[in-house]
Amino acid sequence: MNTHKYWSIGALVTMLGTFYTGYKGSKEGHRYFAVSSLICMFMAIYTGHKMISGKSKKKTEVSVADDED
Repeated sequence: MNTHKYWSIGALVTMLGTFYTGYKGSKEGHRYFAVSSLICMFMAIYTGHKMISGKSKKKTEVSVADDED
């Protein structure tokens, strides 16, 4: 959960930087903020999906005969 939170905060900060540099007309800064914002958003989506989907491995079932011993 911590990684998702930090990627989301990073995406928010870079989006604000993108808006600010776009408003000021700095094309080079705007480009760097936009690319880093896309990376942060992708990683936030990935870590959020990983967080809610759980483990992909199936849990092994314990047989009833083993429990009776």
